[in-house]
Amino acid sequence: QVQVEESGGGLVQPGGSHRLSCVASGSIYSVSAMAWYRQAPGKERELISAITSEGTTAYSDSVKGRFTISRDAAENTMYLQMNNLKPEDTAVYYCSADIMLKYGGEWLRFWGQGTQVTVSS
Repeated sequence: QVQVEESGGGLVQPGGSHRLSCVASGSIYSVSAMAWYRQAPGKERELISAITSEGTTAYSDSVKGRFTISRDAAENTMYLQMNNLKPEDTAVYYCSADIMLKYGGEWLRFWGQGTQVTVSS
């Protein structure tokens, strides 16, 4: 069994900073790419950042230059440092992890339950 869990959501003032965490745990053999998505009310879920097991990163135009993704491969943990937050960053933030199970032979994508980030004064 595998769990992927986000933490760190909350209320942040415009222009402020905040950090989200995501931990994958359970019967894990290996974790490949991990990614952050977000879904604002009335909108589709969008991919905002991803990081490979080698540390290569990618960002959507909407967060490039303001958000930084990182990971601790040894702990199967990923972070999203969010700076200069804007009201339009308000959304439920989800993480995903591509995982090979200890007793499986294929890569599977697991999702967290999401954490709310609200940017408002």
